[in-house]
Amino acid sequence: MAIPRQAHGALSMVFAMFVATVAVEAQMDACGADLRAFLPSPFSSSRLHCAPVWNNFILRYLHYYILQHWQNQDNIISIILSATYTSGWVGIGFSNDGKMVGSSAMIGWIDNHGRAYIKQYYLGGQTSSGVKVDRGNLLTTDTPPAVVLYGDNIYLAFQVNFSVQLAQPNIILASSAITPNTFHLAEHDDKTTLSFDFSSGDPVSTYYPYQLKRNHGALAMFGWGILLPLGAIVARYLRHKDPLWYYLHVLLQFLGYIIGLAGAVAGTALYNRIHSNFTMHRGLGISVLALGSLQVIAFFLHPNLDSKTRKYWNRYHHWSGRLCPFLAAVNVALGIEIGGANMSWKVIYGAFISVVLITVTFLEIMLWNRLAKASTPGFQMSTCSFES
Repeated sequence: MAIPRQAHGALSMVFAMFVATVAVEAQMDACGADLRAFLPSPFSSSRLHCAPVWNNFILRYLHYYILQHWQNQDNIISIILSATYTSGWVGIGFSNDGKMVGSSAMIGWIDNHGRAYIKQYYLGGQTSSGVKVDRGNLLTTDTPPAVVLYGDNIYLAFQVNFSVQLAQPNIILASSAITPNTFHLAEHDDKTTLSFDFSSGDPVSTYYPYQLKRNHGALAMFGWGILLPLGAIVARYLRHKDPLWYYLHVLLQFLGYIIGLAGAVAGTALYNRIHSNFTMHRGLGISVLALGSLQVIAFFLHPNLDSKTRKYWNRYHHWSGRLCPFLAAVNVALGIEIGGANMSWKVIYGAFISVVLITVTFLEIMLWNRLAKASTPGFQMSTCSFES
């Protein structure tokens, strides 16, 4: 029986799609993939232990419970890290405390001419000048490391001789889409730190919550460090725009307090995760939160304008309002420094503080000149304040 031409074409298309699907899946990495087709020995051993660790990163290593002589007295471990790759670099670092600074890492990439590189780096700082190529504390063996691009994945394979047996070391995983130029690494696009259990092959926990730290810093900077000073400037220098100044002042202060409160909540969660010893930063944060909360309470409990206690309320309101943004600015700057933030955070907040200081100086001179000409009493400054 002859097969109709249309049916023959449809079957051919289905078969071609099936073959293409099988070919694509064959190039996708998984723990069951056969590494012997593209990795040299000993990195293609069938006894490799394998575990997906983060995003599309897969970590393979020789398990000493499976291969008794894999980890001998020299504690040699074979490691193969794979990840989806289009460009840039991929790396794995080893850290004593879970932080990037002070760690040593193996970084691999394929350059624009198709040449493969794998280098050890010492991560001595946040800037490129602190990242040293061909430096680090990892003792490699005589087995040459390898970097292979197979399908959509890059494979970094190397051996390390650890001075002590590994149980749950802190490993850092990171990647960037920018290919290194003369061995200088671009900043990572994403990273994480894991405490990896080499006895079971499981990532135990995320050691350092980078995203939570970024959220805490961004919310605190925007709420306490930007919106509150802007609200203070409105209250000080736009009084002649009544009642616009009042509504802007209250709006900025309430938004600043709510966002700053969210930053404080994130900071508390961060402290519960890492139990940091930054006593001064934590104490200043509590002080700023307390002053901001008292100002909110004072807004709802303020006495009438003709009340005998109004002048005492004004003094409290104004002076605590001055203290609040000052402590907030100091604490934001302190947090940027101790948090190891990159240069962009310092530039952004430094530029904002500079613009505020220049603007306030100019407006203050204009205000006092205007007051001197009018021979009227000066205005009181209200900062972290909510008044009617």
